[in-house]
Amino acid sequence: MTMATDLRQRLAGDKIIVLPGAYDALSAKLIEQAGFRQLFTTGFGLAASTLGEPDIGLLTQTETLDRARRIAQTVGVPLVADMDTGYGNPINVVRTVRECIEARIAGIILEDQEWPKRCGHLAGKRVVPGEDHVQKLRAAIHARGNDDLVVIARTDARAVHGLDDAIDRSHANIEAGADVVFVEAPRSVDELKIVRAAFDDNVPLFANMIEDGVTPFLSATELQDLGYKMVVYPLSGLFAATAALQRTYTALMTDGTTQ
Repeated sequence: MTMATDLRQRLAGDKIIVLPGAYDALSAKLIEQAGFRQLFTTGFGLAASTLGEPDIGLLTQTETLDRARRIAQTVGVPLVADMDTGYGNPINVVRTVRECIEARIAGIILEDQEWPKRCGHLAGKRVVPGEDHVQKLRAAIHARGNDDLVVIARTDARAVHGLDDAIDRSHANIEAGADVVFVEAPRSVDELKIVRAAFDDNVPLFANMIEDGVTPFLSATELQDLGYKMVVYPLSGLFAATAALQRTYTALMTDGTTQ
């Protein structure tokens, strides 16, 4: 069984799929050692660990794929990779998808922001016309061929045009062949419920939980009770590691030892 097939089979199950965010190979191994059966590469985390910069579209396709490939090779569980906008037009998406499959990546997220994109919980986002994103998703479905790669269609339209437009775009994304709906950055539990009510029960929904983000920070159990099928905690590990490093280096500077 391939990693993609494994993820797709569990997507059809009853339990919510929890995806901790990895920002390098070491954090990925620690996620697997903790007992998780899947993980996620966070664009924010890759930008921070690679460039020391925020998630504002600075990493190229090659840089992102290289890091995702290394993480996928490091662990023995399915990896869902943040592939931003696909890095260009539908032709670029075809290349991105094919390289993800070669890298044994099990699922990808494709979003409808203009490039350069921004973290989904930052202000100042812009989105492309909905039909442009549909064309990218169709290219992704074509490019995966017989592979079980899970395609998660993200829209950032909630922050730009409102929740109704985000839902309309998501319906079009599902019709284009996407496997999972991802409406980024709902502002309340009521909005999370509205998104769930807008789709048939058999359409899997994806939630993004960022500490101090614009979406209420809920547990996986709470999201499962709301009807969500996948949840990512992309920055929890990065934030924890950052705090630990700050304390360690400050202690060394202050005390001259890490005893």
